[in-house]
Amino acid sequence: MRRAPLLLILAAVSAVAHVVGVLTAAPLWRGAEVLSLALLLAYAVAAGLPAPRWAVPAALVPLIVDAVRTMPAEPGAGDVGWTVYGSDDSAVDRTAGFDAALAGSWAALVAVAVLLLAYRGRGRRRHLIAAAVAAAPVVGYAAVRVTDIGVAAGTRVVETRTTLTRVDSPGYHDQADVVPALVLAVLPPLALALAALALAALLAGRGRRLAATGVALLAVLALPLLDAAIEAVRLPVSADGTALFAWYAITPTTAMPQPMTALTAVVELAAYLLLVAGLTGADRAAPAVPAPAAG
Repeated sequence: MRRAPLLLILAAVSAVAHVVGVLTAAPLWRGAEVLSLALLLAYAVAAGLPAPRWAVPAALVPLIVDAVRTMPAEPGAGDVGWTVYGSDDSAVDRTAGFDAALAGSWAALVAVAVLLLAYRGRGRRRHLIAAAVAAAPVVGYAAVRVTDIGVAAGTRVVETRTTLTRVDSPGYHDQADVVPALVLAVLPPLALALAALALAALLAGRGRRLAATGVALLAVLALPLLDAAIEAVRLPVSADGTALFAWYAITPTTAMPQPMTALTAVVELAAYLLLVAGLTGADRAAPAVPAPAAG
């Protein structure tokens, strides 16, 4: 067997090991995700880097760095420590959701931005239209989530004022605090989804359909990231009503305590595998220059 296909298979096997560890909340090996991405980089080099040759390695480096940063702790490493419950300050932290979203999506955002820079050009009209259609549900979902929670927060404010509760009392949140916090929280996932779909349109226009499929999956990844970011905001009302991709969307069990998180990991790693395989292997006959825009 040639070396490049073997490296790709090993990368997929390591990705599966990582997903199983996430699903059971018991990592088979802490470095499985890091190894998967490192093997993917080795595969790209062995299979032949597409022009520009720096693009794929530059896109994979931030992903590897983030995988190292988020590597699971050693067993027992977190058993000892202080946990603080409660706080006198119940105000909404306007940047908490944004910080959580950026922490979860910065590496993918950088990778997509690098590839957008490398493969910039005019896309075909039908691919751009398809990207716009695919973006609509993601933007719509974010709008529904923000609107639903904002309206609920506004209703609670009215009820609180009706009962003559002091506006500075613990647990009181103004709608003017909640909505900006939610808008900030959804910005990084939306940016990832829109940038990924734009890149998918460009790659599809170059004939790199496998790579376009992979990067389009990052738009799907933006949905659970969006719900996780909203959950990070300290909300005065329940945010469960319209949450379709939160960690509890699939009921956890004793055997599988993190099914939604594992599904998110599947989508993410599948996106990277398809993207790199499509750029370096399966679509090697694709044109090296952007296809002319359709009239």
